[in-house]
Amino acid sequence: MDANDLGDDRALIAVSAASNRSKADQDPATWLPSAAGYRCDYVTNWVADRIRWGLSIDQTEDDALTNVLSRCPNVPVTVTLAR
Repeated sequence: MDANDLGDDRALIAVSAASNRSKADQDPATWLPSAAGYRCDYVTNWVADRIRWGLSIDQTEDDALTNVLSRCPNVPVTVTLAR
């Protein structure tokens, strides 16, 4: 995924330095936003980015995503594949 992806508004979201350090390079299996109300947006964006760039996920990541998404409203997400 590319933080400089200007083709998708979800690619770069401003966060505090402390939040950025706490996440580092972790995936949703090992890190989720502390604000529980933002977790649905976070994991939905994560999945959209993976689809956009054709990236795989491992089983642990899949389990974590499924767990969070099971508590999220069923909202359609549009993904434009990267070129």
